[in-house]
Amino acid sequence: MTAIRLIWTVLLLLALLVGVLCLVQEYVEPLPPGLPAAPAVGPALCRGPFLTPEQGQAMLDFALSQCPDRLAWEARAAHHRTCILQAMGLEPLPRRTAPGLIMRGRSEHTGYSVESVAFAAIPGLYVTGNLYRPLSRPPPYALILSPHGHGDVQNARVSETEQKRCATLARMGALVLAIDMFGYGESMGQIPDHQAHQSPLALTVQTWSSMRALDVLCALPGADPARIGVTGESGGGTQTFLLTALDPRVAVEVPVVMVSSFFFGGCLCESGLPIHRSSRHFTTNAEICALAAPRPLLVISDGKDWTRLVPVQEYPFLCRIYALYGAAARAQVANVHLADEGHDYGASKRAAMYPFMAAHLGLDLHAVSRPDGSVDETPVTMLPPEALHVFSPDHPQPADALPSLNAIATGLKALQ
Repeated sequence: MTAIRLIWTVLLLLALLVGVLCLVQEYVEPLPPGLPAAPAVGPALCRGPFLTPEQGQAMLDFALSQCPDRLAWEARAAHHRTCILQAMGLEPLPRRTAPGLIMRGRSEHTGYSVESVAFAAIPGLYVTGNLYRPLSRPPPYALILSPHGHGDVQNARVSETEQKRCATLARMGALVLAIDMFGYGESMGQIPDHQAHQSPLALTVQTWSSMRALDVLCALPGADPARIGVTGESGGGTQTFLLTALDPRVAVEVPVVMVSSFFFGGCLCESGLPIHRSSRHFTTNAEICALAAPRPLLVISDGKDWTRLVPVQEYPFLCRIYALYGAAARAQVANVHLADEGHDYGASKRAAMYPFMAAHLGLDLHAVSRPDGSVDETPVTMLPPEALHVFSPDHPQPADALPSLNAIATGLKALQ
């Protein structure tokens, strides 16, 4: 009889476990009233200004009502991470393979060096970029990933704002990696005519490439994997808060001119997959940004785009989420709002980012400061685009480069 009772006890526990798993799998979040209806068929995409500012505020208020304490928030956060990864096709994450790091064309400048790099996010999918290193500074080094925004399709990675912020952060003591968006810059040599960036696959590839970029940074000599920061503007801001939400290695994030509760990103690389809405969840970029909590977060906003309401709408929401972790965590979230400025990563926005990164990553702000305390970017040497390219007629792209979106999608799937 004892054995029979034991068997029945085990079966009952298994049944309960299966029931719990089914409930978790089928959990559907409640939603506030008055939102756009989900489509009857097809993915529930949230593109561009999908909500009104009032609906965005309702989403934030409702999320707070569902999370009276830290435990409730962390359950919601875990659910959203899973839904986002599933929508991207990254659940489970692909197996990590050797990046095969390529490094060329190193040059030295005032306080930093720069070289051209490429690595394989998966075999045959090459991510192109530039690595900025501090000169005459002992390790260990903080690590910073700097994704660019939408703009000059050919030269966004080597733009003035990208070169200035990467070089200045390197002069402050960080190893800084700037990478091309998928289907931008040198990555167009793999799939030409900007075709790759016009596919929803761009969202998946960029997220996975960012995770692999952190792998590359962490493996560099002198790297300190405990001090990782990410900052980018516009579409690079989207990459910044998505990576931080999904990769716990990121210690500090500074998304610039992108965080909003009603604007979801106008490009397929930001909203071409149902990462915001499915039959089981509905979230906003502001709430995705909050998945960073309690890690240090600086949101830089302006008065001329969808971040114009951040001081009165998204920032108070972020403060409420961070406060769930206590007073010390509440002090980790900040907002710099430049009401008279627009959609860029200009000098004043970079000036707000540098001290935040310095404070939270242990960088040397004094190394780049004038006597009045302002940051001096004039020592940065602006290099022409061709000087920062990793591939050229003399150094062509590797022969195993995958030639199509289908081949890349298949390669990702094969690693899961």
